[in-house]
Amino acid sequence: MRIHFIAIGGSAMHNLAIALHKKGYQITGSDDVIFEPAKSRLDKYGLLPAEMGWNEDRISTDLDAIILGMHARIDNPELLKAQELGIKIYSYPEYIYEQSKDKIRVVIGGSHGKTTITSMILHVLNFYNRDFDYLVGAQLAGFETMVKVTHEAPVMIIEGDEYLSSPIDRRPKFHLYKANVAVISGIAWDHINVFPTYADYTSQFDKFIDTIEEGGTLIYCKADADLNEIVSNSTAKVTKIGYAIPDHEIKNGITYLLPGETELKIFGDHNLMNLNAAKLVCKTLNISDPEFNNAISSFTGAAKRLEVISADESTNVYKDFAHSPSKLKATIDAVKTQFTDRKLVACIELHTFSSLNKDFLKEYAGAMDKADEAIVFIDIKSFEQKRMEPFSEDDVQQAFSNPKLKFFNDANKLKAYLLSLNYRNTNLLMMSSGNYAGFDLPKLAAELPR
Repeated sequence: MRIHFIAIGGSAMHNLAIALHKKGYQITGSDDVIFEPAKSRLDKYGLLPAEMGWNEDRISTDLDAIILGMHARIDNPELLKAQELGIKIYSYPEYIYEQSKDKIRVVIGGSHGKTTITSMILHVLNFYNRDFDYLVGAQLAGFETMVKVTHEAPVMIIEGDEYLSSPIDRRPKFHLYKANVAVISGIAWDHINVFPTYADYTSQFDKFIDTIEEGGTLIYCKADADLNEIVSNSTAKVTKIGYAIPDHEIKNGITYLLPGETELKIFGDHNLMNLNAAKLVCKTLNISDPEFNNAISSFTGAAKRLEVISADESTNVYKDFAHSPSKLKATIDAVKTQFTDRKLVACIELHTFSSLNKDFLKEYAGAMDKADEAIVFIDIKSFEQKRMEPFSEDDVQQAFSNPKLKFFNDANKLKAYLLSLNYRNTNLLMMSSGNYAGFDLPKLAAELPR
C-alpha cells in the first residue's frame, strides 16, 4: 500500500504514519510546518518531508489512498489534485476504522477523562501481555507511539474525540469507529466554534450511542445527569452499564481502593471514576476485578494529567492538561481533597477558541472557588492570533464569579507574581493545554520560595 498524508505533522497523523510504516506500508507526507516531537519522530523513520509546504506533484495515481489531516484547508493543492484524480481520501478516524473493522473496537468518548481512561486500559492490557492495537491522545510511558495498528491484534482501544474528522468530513471522529464496547465519561460543552449551542453538542453523544454495534456495550458515568437522561432515552440495542466513584479512602495523601486497600498512585474523584470505567471495559475483555486492581496499582497517570513536576515534604507542583470548565473544577477539587492541610495556588491558561469567547467564558463561573489563590493567564498574543477582543481583569473576574481572582496577560509578570508567593505547606497547580508562552515549569518549581 502507498499512502500519502496531507498534514502529516499532526499529533495523531504522524503517529498513524509511523504505525503504518512499521506495518510495511509505503508512506509519504507533506505539511506547511512540523513541530517537535513530531519532526524528530518522523525523521527517525525516514518519513519527514524533504521540503515543507504543499506540492501537487506529490500526488499521482500510483497512490492507493490519501489520509487528510484536520488542519489542511479545503483548497489545499494536494487535496484538490487527489480529488481530481479520484484517489480515495480518508480522514484518520475513517482509516483507523478500516484498519480495525475485523477487530473488537473499544471506543472511549466523553468531554473529559478520555485519555486517562484509555491509558488505564492500555496499562492493564500491557501488564498482562495482551495483544492489542490502540489510538490514544497522549504519549504514555512504555509505549513508543500513540497509535499501533497490526494485522494480528484481536482488539483495538480507541480514544474517541468528538471534534470534526477532516476539512471535508464534518462528522465527529467518534461517530466513525462503530464501537463494540463504548464509554461516555460525561458531557460538558466544548468546541463552540463547531457546536454553537449545548444542544448541538449533546446531540453528538446521542448519535454516538446509535453508532455502537447492535448487541454491543455502553459504559457510562451515571453521576452525570444530562448523560443519564440521554442514555435512558436511547433506544439503541446495547447493554448499558453505569458507573460512579468506587469505595476508597485517603490516608496521608495516598488513595486506597476498598475493600482490598489497593494503593494507587493517582488521586481525585474524577480519576477514581475514570478507573471504574476502565475496570468495566477490562471486564468485557476478560480481566477480573482482582487482576485489574493488581495492575492499576502501578499506573502513574497519562502525560500532563496531574503530572508531578516536583514534590517535597511541604510543596507539590503539578502540571495538568485541564482547560475546560469541568476539567478545571475536577482537577482543583482533586488536589484540595487529597491535601486538606495544604493551601492551593491554582493557575489556568486559557487559549482555546471556546475559552477566549466572551459568552462561553461564563461557563467557568465558580470553577476555581476551591483554590486559595486563583490565577488566570491569557497570553495577549492568543487574542491577536485569533483576531478576538482581549479580556480585562474585570471581564475574567465576573465570568469566574471570583472577585479575588488574579489575571495576567504577560508571562513575565505572571512568573514574577508566582515567585513572590510563599509555598510552605502549599501546592502549585499549573493547568493548560498550551505551554504558558514557553514557561520552563521544572525551573519555576525549583525556584519557588518555601
